[in-house]
Amino acid sequence: MLWPRQARVAWASARVMSDDYLLPDMCQTMADVRHGVDATDRELIALLDRRFGYMRAAARIKTDRNAVRDKERKAEVIANARADADARGLPGERIVELWESLVETSIAYELVEWERIRS
Repeated sequence: MLWPRQARVAWASARVMSDDYLLPDMCQTMADVRHGVDATDRELIALLDRRFGYMRAAARIKTDRNAVRDKERKAEVIANARADADARGLPGERIVELWESLVETSIAYELVEWERIRS
């Protein structure tokens, strides 16, 4: 049996997977491009939902609130994103900015979850 949150995720994932869109090099019109961007954005949200699920798991597993902010791990995550972006020919410095925001948002979310679990 799926829990309510799992059911919503399964439904959302099925919706994302059913999108019929063209890959960028196949697009012929701006409508094709926009449809592909919208589908990709839905996939990104699904991935963020999974990532934040890991933040909930970390909040549950970590027994010390001070362990939530791990500077070495943050640096590693951002460096990994930069290396992957560079390897793909993406703007690495902009990806670093995005990941800095993503990681800080994840830490803030994890802290809220850590407090919620223990209240």
